[in-house]
Amino acid sequence: MEKKKMALCTSIPAKEMERIKTYCDVIVCGELKHGKGNVQEEELREECMGAELVVLGDEVAGAGTIRAWAESGMKFIGVAKGTPVTVDFEALKEAGLPLSYTPGRNAVAVAEYCFGLMIAVTRGIGASFAGLRCGEHLGGSVDDIYQVPKVRNVIWGPLDANHPFTDYGIGFELYGKTLGIAGYGAIGRQVAKRALAFGMNVLAYDPYCPAEQMREQGVKPAALEEMLSGSDIVSIHLPVIPATEGIVNKTWFDQMKRTAYFINTARAAVVDQRSLVEALESKTIKGAAIDVFWQEPIPANHPLLKMRNVLLTPHMAGLTTDVDNWSGSIIAEDVLAYLEDAPRTHLWKL
Repeated sequence: MEKKKMALCTSIPAKEMERIKTYCDVIVCGELKHGKGNVQEEELREECMGAELVVLGDEVAGAGTIRAWAESGMKFIGVAKGTPVTVDFEALKEAGLPLSYTPGRNAVAVAEYCFGLMIAVTRGIGASFAGLRCGEHLGGSVDDIYQVPKVRNVIWGPLDANHPFTDYGIGFELYGKTLGIAGYGAIGRQVAKRALAFGMNVLAYDPYCPAEQMREQGVKPAALEEMLSGSDIVSIHLPVIPATEGIVNKTWFDQMKRTAYFINTARAAVVDQRSLVEALESKTIKGAAIDVFWQEPIPANHPLLKMRNVLLTPHMAGLTTDVDNWSGSIIAEDVLAYLEDAPRTHLWKL
């Protein structure tokens, strides 16, 4: 049997690769060959020409590249991303090529990180750490830090105007509070599962998800207004599509509790930037924890960087040492299904 040519730009676990290589001659291309961020589209296009199977990671393949690959014999294309927006959907439709992707590859990573942000922002962990590092609320220098007074009840000092609590605030417990989830996909479901384990109530807004599915998982399906007005924390898990761009706007923030926190580990494009900044400046909402931005890196003069009620991280929620293994396993399922003439289970709706 003559082997097929496969251009591979993302890692696949060894067990699955062993099976794939019984069908394919595998050529390592793209970022898997050159490193993250080191590949231009023109170079990628040439490396993958003539391959029947092309499996991408974060590489960009525009309409011209897709057409060139299709003309050179590509019949399978996969993108090892949860939302494969790095390839041109219209060109794929024109070529009649289905698109495999890796839904839920970093769902656990993002869900765990999301809870880290919730705890850190509601309890002032980020603000208090930054404050101490900047020299706030410290005692004087001592000759020997290992010589300490024998005091049984060590405290930071009297609860007065100079106490850290007056600056960083006293947060609330997650137990018994209500979490609102916008977008009940793979990540939203993982967040809900952890929220229930924390003893939280969960309201989920997702017009495209069957209400019965939410109820079976202990989550209450809610209309948008109910979710926003009834939640102590609102967490965003929406994909970027034309219908969701800028959907989180002033109307959303105006309906939230003034004591509520806003969490975004999805994409900044679903949030109207000015509306969020103004909601935080005017104390329409209590605070926010944000991992994704409209420009990355975030501009040095962005107003969010100066807000004490905001916790920011540099787009880290979906990054763990485990994610590549998950995405590789998921994309390998579809590669093997194609090679063995079986139905693929991870197809993006073009």
